[in-house]
Amino acid sequence: MGVAVTAALELGRRALRWHGPLMLFAATMAALTVVAAVGLVVDDRIIAGAPAWAKPLKFSISFVLYAVTWAWMLTFQRRARRWGWWAGTAIAVAGIVEMVAIVGQVVRGRRSHFNVETTFDDLVYQLMGGTISVLLVGHFVLAALLLAGRYGDRVTASAVRLGMAISAVGLGLGGLMLSPTAEQIATGERDDVVRTTIGAHSVGVPDGGQGILFVNWSTEGGDLRIPHFIGMHALQVLPLVAMVLAALAARSALLHEPVRLRLIRIAATGYAGLVALVTWQALRGQPLIRPDGWTLAAFAALLVAIAAAAALALRGSPTKSAGNPAEAIPTEEVTAR
Repeated sequence: MGVAVTAALELGRRALRWHGPLMLFAATMAALTVVAAVGLVVDDRIIAGAPAWAKPLKFSISFVLYAVTWAWMLTFQRRARRWGWWAGTAIAVAGIVEMVAIVGQVVRGRRSHFNVETTFDDLVYQLMGGTISVLLVGHFVLAALLLAGRYGDRVTASAVRLGMAISAVGLGLGGLMLSPTAEQIATGERDDVVRTTIGAHSVGVPDGGQGILFVNWSTEGGDLRIPHFIGMHALQVLPLVAMVLAALAARSALLHEPVRLRLIRIAATGYAGLVALVTWQALRGQPLIRPDGWTLAAFAALLVAIAAAAALALRGSPTKSAGNPAEAIPTEEVTAR
């Protein structure tokens, strides 16, 4: 326990020296998480079929993870640091503007995403589109810069790079929600009806129906938020898997670096397959919790393929470790790989 506490304190000390704007953004979102959680308790309003403060709570938690992860990853950068600082700062500013828009609409009792009912609502929605575009550009700039980063070991390097790639795909999948639905197109062609929304996250059913607790993903039809969410958080999941493998390697001679490298690539392949699977499921208007036979068969095939690949990777490993496993958390004296 004492070792764990010491390690946590050391990590916290290092985190204070990470990218300042991103860490400040993360701290702001952590504070907003508390505000939104209180809002869920004291404010019983419903907006677009969900508790009014559910969206700010979900977004603030997600942004805390996103900002801290990028701040950590930027410690690997060794070239064009000014570009990295500005890209990270742009992400932080874009995120703040996005959350101001979301919270502002909650205070007004209005829907934020897809809302074009009034001129002001439309302007807010367009502003949010602009901030997300800035965030996407910043994401790709940081990913390009960190492809040439200097990492403590090849496993961490692979986890970070693959996580950035899958996360970029997940962010891009959010664009599927922006296109008007067939019903919205038909409404827009009528002179006697004013179109109030453009785009939707649900497929096959209107937004605002029954959903899974907290996340509110549709239980009646497909939901494009699912692949967007899962894909985006590969940025955290794959580096975390690398850290777990590094910790296990200290107790097992089987998990030397080449084996862990193969395992992290297998994990990334499986994660990308999962993103593709839930995207396919959502586009067919199918709820996550009610998969049909084809979805179940595809998921089973994915699990079998990943399990078989992992077993082969472990079976082919030598019984003696080639050396001490490298630390997954970077230090200022990391070795170039």
